[in-house]
Formats: sequence, C-alpha cells, structure tokens
Amino acid sequence: MNKTHFLFLILLFLLVSCFKNDKQAEPVSGKTNTISIIIDDQLWYGEVGDSIRNKFASPVLGLTQEEPLFTINQYPARLLEGFVTDSRSIIVVKKAAADKFEIIHNKALPHNTFRIYGKSIDDIICSIELNSTQIIKVIRDAEIQKIQEDNRKSLLSPAIIKNKFHVDLQVPTGYEYMLHKKNFIWLKNDIISGSTSLLIYQIPIHSFKKNSDIVSNIIKMRDSVGLYIKGREANAPMITGEAYAPYFSTTTLDGKKAYETKGTWELKNDFMAGPFINYAVLDETYNRILVVEGFCYSPSNQERDLMLNLEAIIKSINIDKR
Repeated sequence: MNKTHFLFLILLFLLVSCFKNDKQAEPVSGKTNTISIIIDDQLWYGEVGDSIRNKFASPVLGLTQEEPLFTINQYPARLLEGFVTDSRSIIVVKKAAADKFEIIHNKALPHNTFRIYGKSIDDIICSIELNSTQIIKVIRDAEIQKIQEDNRKSLLSPAIIKNKFHVDLQVPTGYEYMLHKKNFIWLKNDIISGSTSLLIYQIPIHSFKKNSDIVSNIIKMRDSVGLYIKGREANAPMITGEAYAPYFSTTTLDGKKAYETKGTWELKNDFMAGPFINYAVLDETYNRILVVEGFCYSPSNQERDLMLNLEAIIKSINIDKR
C-alpha cells in the first residue's frame, strides 16, 4: 500500500467517525442536582459569585443535616460553553454589551443552558435575583423527569396499589411491601446507607375540617399512621419531629389541590430520624384525602438526592377517573 492510499484510508476513517458523532450525540448523564457555572474567576470570587451561591447553594429545607440545593461546579469563561457536556444544567454568566436572559433547551443531549448577560455587575446580580426562581424550577423539573425516565426502565408491578387506591404510581424495582392493610401500604427499599420508604394511605375527606389548622391536621394524621412504622426498640412509633415546625405549602398533584409538607421524622424512645415529604391530595372524586409520603433513613450519607428520588416517584402519580 503506497502513501496515497494510506492517507486516503485515514481521511475516510476520520470522516466516518465525525459523521457518527454528529448523528449519535451521547445523552448527558451528569450527577443529580449538579449544575455547571461558566463564569470568569473575577466575577465568581466577587459579588456575582456570592449571589449565585446564595441562590443555588442555599440549604435544602426539611433535611436533618445542612446540604446545598445544588452541587455547583465552576468553570472559567474561557472554556467554550459546549465543552461542559457532563451536566444537565449549565449557567453561563458574563459581562456583555447588552443585558440578556434566556433559556436554551437541548432535547438531543438533553440539557438546559441558562445565559445571564449584563452590562455591569449590578445588572448581572439583578438578573440573577429576578430569574433564579424560574431557573431553579426548570432545573428541578428536569431532574425529576430524568429520575422518572430511569425508573420506568424497571417498575414494580402496579396492581396492588392500583386495586387498593385507584392510582398508578411508578415505583421502581427494589422496593418491597413491608405492610399491607385495608387503607394503608408501606413500601421500603434497603440501600447501602440506610433505606427509603413510601407510604400510601387514605382517610375520609371530611377529616380535614374547613377553617381548621391544616398543618396540625397533617401532623396528627402522620403520627396516627406512624404506629405502623416500627423501629428496633419496643414502643418506638414514628412521629413528626418536634424540634422544628414542618415546612408547608399548597400545590397541585395530578391536577388536584394538595398540601405539601416537608419536615423530619423520628422514632419515639429511639435514636433513628430522617426527613420526610408528604402530599395530602384532596380527591373529591373518591371522597377522600389521598396521602403519599416518602421518607428516608441515611445517617451516614447525604439525604438530598434520596428525597428528590422519592419526590419524583410521588409526582408520577395518576389518579383514575371515574
């Protein structure tokens, strides 16, 4: 083979490789709750960086230990934006001739890129303040969607939950039924650092009286079913943590009004504790309050990502129409 033929084959191989890379972009498989910030060091170590950290690395509510909302990786702006491809969320911050905020959705990879440009430091900080809530929602929704897509690859049989509660809930394999009563189910998944659990139960809709203290009702409801959750010690039911008041908000789940409560649980007369997220859905179709709760026990490891996984499972719920 002469040099001309050899160089021709090398060129052909490179062309085919480039074509394959263009046609088959690898999906992003970055870590959960991790974002890449592309910003000059001068801005990152000043007021702009402080503003970013205050918004995107603030403590997560309802955990037993302090953990940031997102894990942040900072890259200097001299790196091209496309260089950082191992993250599902990229925030580009820089000075520019004109102020601009935009969100670019890339479904092929997939990831979201957020561009925050400002003519001055004050303009950039103002844009972060105005748009951080929207950015956080987009990132969290994308994380939950990714978890749900992964869960759908291998799901627990939905028959028991569907027959008992008239709902579809995408619970991944690994969970096992710990307790199965008339209006109550407890599923548990043992992991290296501890366990994650799901509770599904229902109570009559009139149990929440109008103009009453909803948070108190939810705590009372939680503590009543906590009798089913046994620890290693006798007489150690699960109760709502008493040290701090739970975080409460009104939301929707599967198009129905719901109360979201985040806080900590503990075993009475025992040392075990952890965070929980509880959704109480006002389901007038079946004249009930449908409750789906996730909680974890992970004393030697982080809880943030475990709780997001539980939230993703809960938000996959689909209540049957009559």
